Amino acid sequence: MISEVFITCAVTGSGSNVERSPHVPVTPEQIANSAIEAARAGAAVVHIHVRDPNTGKGSRDPALYRDVVRRIRKSDANPVINLTTGMGGDLWLGESDSPLPPDPERTDLVGAFERMVHVVELRPEICTLDCGSMNFGVGENVMVNTYPTLRKMAARLQELDVRPELEVFDTGHLWTVRDLVQEGLTKQPLIQLCMGIRYGASDDPTTLMAMVNGLPPGAVYSAFSVGRMQLPYVAMAALAGANVRVGLEDNLYLSRGRLATNAELVQRAVEILDNIGVRVMSPDGVREKLALKVHR
Repeated sequence: MISEVFITCAVTGSGSNVERSPHVPVTPEQIANSAIEAARAGAAVVHIHVRDPNTGKGSRDPALYRDVVRRIRKSDANPVINLTTGMGGDLWLGESDSPLPPDPERTDLVGAFERMVHVVELRPEICTLDCGSMNFGVGENVMVNTYPTLRKMAARLQELDVRPELEVFDTGHLWTVRDLVQEGLTKQPLIQLCMGIRYGASDDPTTLMAMVNGLPPGAVYSAFSVGRMQLPYVAMAALAGANVRVGLEDNLYLSRGRLATNAELVQRAVEILDNIGVRVMSPDGVREKLALKVHR
């Protein structure tokens, strides 16, 4: 069990959760305000996606990221900013009997550096790298993250002095983590164990501990589960030596039938951790622990 943890709030994501809750933020102002509220509730890190304000769908428009980050940095909440690089890896194949060419309307598949344009401009303290390709079981969709692409992105992050958070969705993705460490593309790896996502690692304790036991020495890691197991995983993560992630990207409910805000999910996580004797770290505590480079 770990005695102190930091909480990450995954503020909005890029999925269809907007259609299922009025609390999921969409516009840059809403996303920034929700992140600031989560930080004031106890989140040391805010994980940011952006959405098209007109459609609510996930976007990689640098102008939207610029607006969100500017608003957060102007506030007095001062959270560690963690931007996604997951957008731009979406491949939608054709029908099963004729997969090529890909569906041009839904496919958004771009090069490594194009996925990082907003990171190069805004220099967050952390950004995510999804450590493998994955089939989420939604139509003919594949999230594409090849190792050469990840290697190139990780090398660029070293040049930028931005800390990668390595997103691990299954045990096979730990090979990517170990290879990045072995090649010197990340030193003390910062890892997010993403549990309970279909066609990835299930959220039972045995699978979680298998993931933890496969981590490289010295790793700093967090763990979360999607859906109804998000809040139980707050305690589970601390028991497994992990930091904590909550937020509307992964779960919409505070309790059965009760839709949550990001701040409410963070508040509940703080309560759970306090009740089991685990201290919640501040943003500056996280910056010191992870030796983050602050860019403005």
